[in-house]
Amino acid sequence: MMAEKQKPTISEIKTILARLGIPGLDDSSVRAFVSEEDQNEYAVWLVDTVDAKCVLKQAKAYEIDVYRCFFNGGQRYVPSFLGACDMDGRAYFLTEFFPGKDLRICDRKRLTLVLDALAEMQNEFWQRSELYDSCVTLEKAMKGIRIRGRYLGSEKLEKAYRKFELAYRETPRSLCHDDLLPINVLANDERAVLIDWEYGGVLPYMSSFARLIAHGREDSDYYFHMTSEDRSYAKAYFYEALAKKHGITWETFNQTLDCFLFYEYCEWIMIGNRYDARDDERYGYYMRLAEQLAERLI
Repeated sequence: MMAEKQKPTISEIKTILARLGIPGLDDSSVRAFVSEEDQNEYAVWLVDTVDAKCVLKQAKAYEIDVYRCFFNGGQRYVPSFLGACDMDGRAYFLTEFFPGKDLRICDRKRLTLVLDALAEMQNEFWQRSELYDSCVTLEKAMKGIRIRGRYLGSEKLEKAYRKFELAYRETPRSLCHDDLLPINVLANDERAVLIDWEYGGVLPYMSSFARLIAHGREDSDYYFHMTSEDRSYAKAYFYEALAKKHGITWETFNQTLDCFLFYEYCEWIMIGNRYDARDDERYGYYMRLAEQLAERLI
């Protein structure tokens, strides 16, 4: 999130919008999105024009590059890209406003629409080797993977982690949203979209799906809620919608998923060990999950 002194004023935002072809708005037509966790404003604004609503966002990491490289054909699984510009050394871009809910509290209908969107995208970009060097590459992703592996503190986990690294390099690739948490999808009654493309590239296809389902818990009061039944449904549905179509067996699909879920569980183990946060409840929770999967992987 931007520091307060960096946040553009309404006047500056209107200048940005004018450069993007939306002049003449009054101040009430622009409203910042607010975090539900801490009530701070994001560097993301809802823009209410005469014709339609749209979203202005200060770009982070690879967002604009991802849209320009991959999403130029009116794909339904992402918000439509409406333009980009720079101002005072910062990049901004405009997309359609999509009226949907995220998947923090999972329900079967929205989950199905999200899986349809992910499968449609990955079927489109399956093994597109000409795009391997675009945005987040395998080599760039491996740098972060290697860092996580240094802070596991357990020979058993390290052995399983090496199995994951091998699977990461050998798994078929497709376009991946490399941070597909349930907050980074939106779904309504008819359609789902993947949002916040800060990190995306043609990477092992399981990356996005594993992150989507890894962190939901049975407790309905937890930030990400997903039942074991919905997780099993998601696995079977996604297999039929994507992996099976590309000749991957159910056994191989599940073995690969175990590797990528293990990697997801190791995130909080790394945080706990690297930043002395082992007293955090999440450290113990993910340690138990990672150790259980490690037994299967090794």
